[in-house]
Amino acid sequence: MSSQTLLSLFGIYLFIAVGFGAKWSFKDKIDDRTITLLSVYFLQIFLTFWGLLKRPIDTDLLLAPSVYLAITLMALLLMIPLSKLLFHDTKERSIATVAALIGNTGNLGIPLGIALFGEQCVPYMTLINLVNVFVVYTIGVFYYSRGEFSVRDSLINILKLPVLWAAMVAILLNLIGYHPSEAVDKTLMMGAYASMTMQLVLFGIYLYGTKFKEINKRLTIWISGTKFILIPALAWVVLGQIEMESSVKGMVFLELMVPLAVANVNLASLYNCAPRTVTIQVFVTSILFLGIAFILPLILKTF
Repeated sequence: MSSQTLLSLFGIYLFIAVGFGAKWSFKDKIDDRTITLLSVYFLQIFLTFWGLLKRPIDTDLLLAPSVYLAITLMALLLMIPLSKLLFHDTKERSIATVAALIGNTGNLGIPLGIALFGEQCVPYMTLINLVNVFVVYTIGVFYYSRGEFSVRDSLINILKLPVLWAAMVAILLNLIGYHPSEAVDKTLMMGAYASMTMQLVLFGIYLYGTKFKEINKRLTIWISGTKFILIPALAWVVLGQIEMESSVKGMVFLELMVPLAVANVNLASLYNCAPRTVTIQVFVTSILFLGIAFILPLILKTF
């Protein structure tokens, strides 16, 4: 693993440690719910606009995110019946269905992509991350809502989140050729980095209150197996049938392999779908990925 990759991972885990340390120091003075609402309803709007207005959307680049979305939806179709069969608790079933599909394609995927493929990967990775944003705020919101809400209310919850609408507006602005001025871009960038940092800090806060002796072993094995075995196997088969540059295939595979995103914790907290259980799953997959990351460059070279 290169030093740049190690530094990317260290920076991410550093902010998680900040959140953990803050909660350990100040306990109930730090309100988890308030930080979640601030992140989801406000700061992530800046992240969405900044990411989508960063560069023009080139139709030649759309194959990679389209393949990423196709594999994600195929995995979802597998998860739905299997989760119903294996998990009877509504919240556990929701987590088992969707958690592994929401990977850390932005905070971790893009820095790792740059480290492994160089800066030429950024347009591809940015669009894949955009697709993941839509997965988070449509499929993710629906299933995490299903822990406590009806199907109708879960669908309404999707429409209530401003991030989805912000993404649509940002895409429209991009397509009509709008380019933010330097001052506007800096403002969006400040909000974007605040959003990414806040999500990592929030993960650390939830990690503090997590009791690892209460880990749901079956759910943990299921999600980790899905994330690092089932989805990569499915991706391997699909990518093998598609005519695409080997490096781009590697980028898609990488983004499907990254550990669970902190967005899982945000949504689980927002809709009261066992957020501490979800935090454990994010933590476990993040630790497992540290080991996988050492052999990942060798796997990517096989494409």
